[in-house]
Amino acid sequence: MSRTDRRRRHGMVLLEVIVALTILAVGAIAMVTLGSASLHAVARADAADRDMRRANALFEAVALWPRTDLDRHLGDRPEGPWLLRVDRPLPTLYVVTLADTASGHLVLETSLYRAEVTDAAP
Repeated sequence: MSRTDRRRRHGMVLLEVIVALTILAVGAIAMVTLGSASLHAVARADAADRDMRRANALFEAVALWPRTDLDRHLGDRPEGPWLLRVDRPLPTLYVVTLADTASGHLVLETSLYRAEVTDAAP
C-alpha cells in the first residue's frame, strides 16, 4: 500500500468516525427529547387525575344535598376552579353540571332525584 493510499484511508476513517458520532448525537438528542416529552405527559396526566378527584369529591358532596339545598343553589355558582350549575327541569329532578371556568369544558354531569315534600295533615 502506497503512502498516498494510507493517507486516503486515514481520511476515510476520520470521516466515518465523524459520521458515526453525528448519528450517535442525533439518536441521543432524540432519546432525551422523548424522555422529556414523556415526563411532561405524565405530569399533565397526574394533574388531570388530581383535578378529576377533587371534582368528584365536590360532586359526592352535592349528591348528598337535600332538596332545600339544591333549590338554594339553583343556577350558576363558582366553586374553586369550576362553575357549578344546578338546574331543575322537573319538580323532582335536578341536573348538576361542573364545568372548567378556564376552558368552559364540561367536567362532570349528573341527575339527582329528590321526592317532593308534601305537607301531610294528621
